[in-house]
Amino acid sequence: MDLLVLEQLEVDLFRGTSPDASPVRVFGGQVAAQALVAAARTVARDRSVHSLHAYFLRGGDPTRPIVYQVERVRDGSSFTTRRVMAIQHGQAIFALSASFQVAQSGPVHTVPLPAGVPAPEDLPDLGSQVLTGGGGWLAQMPRSLDVRLLDEPVWTRDRLATEEPVRAWMKADGVLPDDPVRHVCLLTYLSDLTLLGSVVARHDLATTQVQMASLDHAMWFHEPFRADEWLLYECWSPAASGGRGLAQGRFFTREGVLVASTMQEGLVRFPRSAGER
Repeated sequence: MDLLVLEQLEVDLFRGTSPDASPVRVFGGQVAAQALVAAARTVARDRSVHSLHAYFLRGGDPTRPIVYQVERVRDGSSFTTRRVMAIQHGQAIFALSASFQVAQSGPVHTVPLPAGVPAPEDLPDLGSQVLTGGGGWLAQMPRSLDVRLLDEPVWTRDRLATEEPVRAWMKADGVLPDDPVRHVCLLTYLSDLTLLGSVVARHDLATTQVQMASLDHAMWFHEPFRADEWLLYECWSPAASGGRGLAQGRFFTREGVLVASTMQEGLVRFPRSAGER
């Protein structure tokens, strides 16, 4: 929750920080969540975010603060639109557009929860899997999130390709405030954790054998939810080519309600040989 508390520097100008234990670059879910916090700080409380679209422009430096500059694009009777630019070292590293809506009525339908999914209590937590099977920078991250993978981790070298989705139960490891914005922003953070890994899952590869980085990210929020209660994240990749992979994801509650959908394209390519540009 500390990551989602931004310092206000001026009107529509905010500053965020990274945790002491970070990967080489700022985690994409973090900068997306913080940018969404900045946008929400400029929007009336009766409007909730229903979608976001973002581009990762440069790798962020986790040792330096990130400045978020909000542009108030439109305040309509039903919808509010904001643009946010994340800046480090005088350069844009991330750009986000978010749309907020007043509660309204309309047709309702959804898709069911996938059948035969084990309960999260019957699965090992991610921290245990990292300690027993590697996990790279994940081993250094604070365990403020409870993640239970249903499938073999994509960082495992001897895993086999599958056309099945990559699935995981996720939630905050604790009780969050009754603030819907906090729950949406935390889900935005969570959405970047396993999504791009679904591209690698369709090949006899591990994430340690390819270069990976998020290029763009989109989310749509359908129903209210709590990020401190179990949510099933199902991710699948429909296409990959040109050193890029496309991934799509869906968040379900335990009761089978689809609460959010995601799409992301990311860099997924083999390491370049010495001297190759």
